[in-house]
Amino acid sequence: MAISQSTALLTDMYELTMLDAAFASGTALRPSVFEVFARRLPGNRRYGVVAGTGRVMEAVRDFRFDDDEIAYLASINIVSQTTLDWLADYRFSGSIYGYAEGECYFPYSPIMTVTGTFAETCILETVILSILNHDSAVATAASRMITAAHGRPCLEFGARRTHEEAAVHAARAAVIAGFIGTSDLEAGRQYGLKVDGTSAHSFTLLHDSEEQAFESQIATMGTDTTLLVDTYEIHTGVERAVAAARAAGGEVGAIRIDSGDLIAQAFTTRKQLDDLGATATKITVTSDLDEYSIAALNAAPVDSYGVGTQLVTGSGHPTAEMVYKLVAREGADGQMHEVAKNSENKQTVGGFKVAGRVRDSKGRAAQELIVSAQTWEQGQAYLERAGARPVQVQLISDGVIDQSSLGADGVRAAAARHEASRAELPYDGWRLSAGDPAVPVKMVDIFLGDD
Repeated sequence: MAISQSTALLTDMYELTMLDAAFASGTALRPSVFEVFARRLPGNRRYGVVAGTGRVMEAVRDFRFDDDEIAYLASINIVSQTTLDWLADYRFSGSIYGYAEGECYFPYSPIMTVTGTFAETCILETVILSILNHDSAVATAASRMITAAHGRPCLEFGARRTHEEAAVHAARAAVIAGFIGTSDLEAGRQYGLKVDGTSAHSFTLLHDSEEQAFESQIATMGTDTTLLVDTYEIHTGVERAVAAARAAGGEVGAIRIDSGDLIAQAFTTRKQLDDLGATATKITVTSDLDEYSIAALNAAPVDSYGVGTQLVTGSGHPTAEMVYKLVAREGADGQMHEVAKNSENKQTVGGFKVAGRVRDSKGRAAQELIVSAQTWEQGQAYLERAGARPVQVQLISDGVIDQSSLGADGVRAAAARHEASRAELPYDGWRLSAGDPAVPVKMVDIFLGDD
């Protein structure tokens, strides 16, 4: 695992200036409820995928203001000494509820709910959003690619197309959404992901001939390796790949095509391999694939896909557009009150929300039922009476993190959850075209006293 370091300054300045002002006004310690949600699905996609939850838990665990952080804040003079003293002792002691990592979500789904005092919940906004917005965008794109691939395996090859740390997190999100592995070794190390990769065009160009390059690769990696055949001319490259493997006593495991008309090349290459008797040799393709180009390759004899740029950039939508809003807080009367924005085009819905998925007689998701309640337990009881499957779990209870969401075990659990959640969607929900959300959302308010 990566060395733990403070995440406390991965934040926007205004969170600390708000905190300072709230201490001055006497409201900083009011019990409060913040909620992460998205008003829309980017690109009018049919569903989104929650990813990054385990990383949020790690970030909250490491959110502390040690001597270096306090010294920096003091040097820029943005908050009072009283606030600096409070920050020096900060440890999150509230509770967090959220959609289980890997769940599908829809507009206004309460993806994560953070409860505690205003002071301790307000300052987590930026770090929570930065993780969920990035990882959920990648996971959503990855899930659509898995749907388009129709059971053919996809590998994540995007490390060189994004920030070096984002590459690790993108690989994690892709595997949660169904990718079988990654080329990024740090992602493999941190999260126990399967790593894969063989050679690039530079390896072929290094050698005096393509034959020598293939012979060298096979000598170290065995005949079951994947040989890149389009450095020069694909037809000749395929012949040489097959010959090199047979000279070593076997058949080449796969050939990779990275350029040209991938559909046409797949058909001609498959025929060539079969004519050569290499019927077991597989074909993998790369070259700036997205969900649409993968879908277009469905009719072609392709066995697997390597996906890079479009995956790690969310396939045109690099953020999930999630927001973090205050939805309830204690008033001067000592009672909890729903609060909401009413600004044009940016309205929010107040109240602590508990969500469940109602299914039809065939087990398909038919409705996202969201209940605004006074407590978690009250909302869960309502869902049970309605026959809805709960989609949220308690991630932190009074400052104690549920460890099952962390590390390699958390990734495996999230991948299994996503496979089940995606399979539960109605068939229309798997379409790649823009359209309405796959599942309609129904809001119910059982919070007494505020509307």
